[in-house]
Amino acid sequence: MLKSYLVLALKNFRKQKLFSLINLLGLAVGIACCLMIFLFITNELSFDRFHQNGASVYRVMRVSNINGEKRNIAWLAPPYARALQDEYPDAIQSVVRIHPHNDLISYQNVSFNEKKIYVADSNFFRFFSFRLLQGDPATVLKDPLSIVMTASAARKYFGSENPIGKTVDLNKELQLKVTGIAEDPPVNSHLEFDMVIPNTHWENTPWYNQWPGNGLYVYVRLHPSVDPAQLEKQFPAFMDKYLGDFYRENGFKSDLAMSPLHDIYLGENSYSGEVKHGSRKMVYIFMSIAILILMIGCVNFMNLATARAADRSKEVGLRKVLGAVRGQLFGQFILESLLFAIMAAIMATGLVWLLMPAYTAFLGYQLPFYWSNPLLYLFLAGTVLAVGMLAGSYPAVMLSSFSPVDSLKGRLKTGKSGTVFRKTLVVFQFSISVLLIISVVVIMNQMHYVRNTDLGFDKMQSLIVRIDNEAIWNRKVQFKNELQRDPAVATVSLMTGEPGGFHDTYGFEAEGKPGEKLMFHTEFADFEYVRTLGVKIIAGRDFLPEFRTDSTQSVLINRSAAGFLGYTPEEAVGKWVRNITQDSIRRIVVGVVEDYHFASLKQIIGPLVISTREGDRRLALIKIQTGDLPQAVERIKKLYDNAAPGYPFEYSFLDESFDRLYQSEIKQETLLGVFAVIAISIACLGLFGLASYTALKRTKEIGVRKVLGSSVENIIVLLSKDLLKPVLMAICIAIPVAYYVMNQWLQNFAYKTPLSWWIFVVAAILSFVIALLTVSIQAIRAAVANPVESLRNE
Repeated sequence: MLKSYLVLALKNFRKQKLFSLINLLGLAVGIACCLMIFLFITNELSFDRFHQNGASVYRVMRVSNINGEKRNIAWLAPPYARALQDEYPDAIQSVVRIHPHNDLISYQNVSFNEKKIYVADSNFFRFFSFRLLQGDPATVLKDPLSIVMTASAARKYFGSENPIGKTVDLNKELQLKVTGIAEDPPVNSHLEFDMVIPNTHWENTPWYNQWPGNGLYVYVRLHPSVDPAQLEKQFPAFMDKYLGDFYRENGFKSDLAMSPLHDIYLGENSYSGEVKHGSRKMVYIFMSIAILILMIGCVNFMNLATARAADRSKEVGLRKVLGAVRGQLFGQFILESLLFAIMAAIMATGLVWLLMPAYTAFLGYQLPFYWSNPLLYLFLAGTVLAVGMLAGSYPAVMLSSFSPVDSLKGRLKTGKSGTVFRKTLVVFQFSISVLLIISVVVIMNQMHYVRNTDLGFDKMQSLIVRIDNEAIWNRKVQFKNELQRDPAVATVSLMTGEPGGFHDTYGFEAEGKPGEKLMFHTEFADFEYVRTLGVKIIAGRDFLPEFRTDSTQSVLINRSAAGFLGYTPEEAVGKWVRNITQDSIRRIVVGVVEDYHFASLKQIIGPLVISTREGDRRLALIKIQTGDLPQAVERIKKLYDNAAPGYPFEYSFLDESFDRLYQSEIKQETLLGVFAVIAISIACLGLFGLASYTALKRTKEIGVRKVLGSSVENIIVLLSKDLLKPVLMAICIAIPVAYYVMNQWLQNFAYKTPLSWWIFVVAAILSFVIALLTVSIQAIRAAVANPVESLRNE
C-alpha cells in the first residue's frame, strides 16, 4: 500500500509540475531559513555551557544606584575575591579573578600589541574548562613569570616551532616563559583570550590591595548544595563590614549580586566590560522570523492544494467506489505532504550549504561543528514532520471528505468556505510580508537618523590614539606637544572617556544640594578638550591657561548637569561641586557646555562633569585639518614611533568608532531586509500559483468574453481583482500591528525618528505593486491568448 501511495504522489508531482515546483520552492526556502536560524539560536543559547562545573559558577557584580536607576556593574576591586572566600568558606568552593590587559608582547623581531591578555589567578585553568593542548592545568600558571598562549597566538610568534620553554617579553620589562598552550576559546565563550598570565607578580602592588576600586572580574564556584539566593542575602553584611565606613563617609553605597555563568552572555541591564555580549532580543527576532517564513511556505502548500481540490475529486471518487475508506485517503494525502516536505528539506540542506559562507560572514564568526551536530538532524526531522502535518492536514481532510457520487458526476461543490479559506491564507501571508517591509523601512529610517543627527560635537577627521602602554603613557605630554607643532594637526586633547564610549561615574556633592550625593558621569581632560571636540560653550567660559587655578580648582558641566542641580546654565556658573570619591577639593563651575551625545543615542544625555584633574588619560583625540588624511596619519605614526619605539601604532577614526555602537541594529536592518525579500517572494510564489490556476480554470470563460468583445484590459481586471482584495485586506491588518511592533523597537533609543505616515504608505504601495505585478503576469498571458485556441481546447 505504501508503494502505491508513493507512486500516486510521484504521478501527481509530474502531472502538475508548475504547482509542485512552487510548493517545493516555498517549503525549501522556508526550511532553509529555519535551519540557518536554528544554528544561530543554538549557538547563542549554548554560551559557556561547555564548562564542566558551569552550573555552579557565578560572576559577582556590583549593584549601583545611579540617580535612582539600579545598574549591575561587572568590575570589582581585587580584594573582593579573597574576602568573599574567607567570609563564606562553606558556600564558596573556589574563586578566580580576571584582569583584562592590553600589553606589548615581543619575541625576537616579532612584536604585537595584544588586546586579549588575561592576568588571572593561577587556578584559572582548573576553575574553567578551557582545554590545554600542552601543560598541566594545576601547575601551568604556578610560576609567577609564566605565560600560557592559545594555539593561534603561539603560531603568530613561533610559527611551527614548539613554544614550550621559550621566553617572550612583556612591555619590554618582564621576561615570561611559555609553560602551556591552550586551545583557542570556543566561539560560544563570553571570555575571549589569546594569553593568560598569573597575577602573582602584581599581587603586592597597592592597587591589588585597595578598597574600594574596580577593574577586574570575580568569579566564584559554589558548593552544589548552596542556594545562591540565600548567599546573596548575606552580602549586605559583607559590604558593611568591608566598605561600610567608606560608604557612610561618602554618603552612598553599593550592593553585591551574582550572575550565573550561563546567563552572562545574554544578560541585560548590566555593564559587562570587555567580554563578549549578545542580545536576547536578537534571538527572539530570529526565532520569530523563522516561524513566520516557514508558515508562509506551509500556507502556499495549503492554498494550492485546496485550489486544486476539484481536479482531484474524480480520483477521490473512483478510489472510494473501489473500496478506499476516508482514513486511507487521508493517509495518502498526508504522505504526499510529507514527501514534499522531505524533498524540500533535501533542497533546503543544499541551500544552507551554499549560503553558509555568506551567513557566517554576516554573523562575524564560524558556527562550530554544525554538520556533525545531532541536534541539527533532529530539528530537521521534526521540521519535516511538522511541516508535512501542518501543510497537509487541511487539504487531506477536505479531499478525503468528498462524496464519491458527486465527484464522479463532476458536481463537486466546494462552496464559499474553500474560497474564504484560501483568501484568509493569502491575507495571512501578505500581512507578514507587509509587516517585515514596514519594519525594514522604520529601521533604515532610524539608522539614517542615528548616522546623520547632530551629535553636539564634530566627529569628522578626528583620530583616536590609545594611551595604553607604559612608553606612550610616560611620554604622553611630549607626544601631544609634538603633534600640536605639526601643520596637519588642528588641535589635540588627552582625555579619559571617548565620545560614544565608557565614561567614569563618580559621586558628587554640589552647592545648593546639602546632604545629597549625586552620581555624575565624569570626563578627565585637558584645556584643549572643548576646542578639539567642537563642543559649544553656552554660559561662562572654557578652561584658560591664564587662569592658573583652572588646572586644580575648576570644572565644566553640561546643560543637563546644570538642570539636574536646579540651575539655568547662567546660574550654574560660579557654583561649586566636589568629587567625593576622588578628593575633597571644591571645584568652581567656570562654564557650561551644550549637551552633546557623549554616549550612544540609545541613552538620554545625562549630567556630565568635565574636570582637569590629572587622571588616567586613556586616549588622545587628534583633530586633523588637512584633506590628505593618509599623509597626516603617516606623520602622526612617526611621532608615535618616536614617543613609543617598538610599540605598534594603532588608531581609529571617531566617526567609525561611533558607528560601531549600532552594529547590532545594522545587523537587524540587514537581516530584516533579507527576510522581508524572502517572505514576500514566497508569498508571491503562492499568489502566482493561484493566478495561474485561476487563469487555467477560466480559460473557456476568457475565450467567450473575448469573442463577445471584452478588451484585454477588462480581462486583466477581471482576473486580478479577486486575488488583490486579500492583499489590500492584509495591508490594512499589517499596518496597526507594524506600528505597535516598531514603536516598541524604537523604545531602545532615547532619541528616535517619529513613525511617519509616509512609511506605512510606501510599504503598502510597494506590497500592492509587487502583488499586482505577480498577478498581472498570468492575467496578461491569459488575456492576450487566442480565443479560438482557448475554445478549441475546451
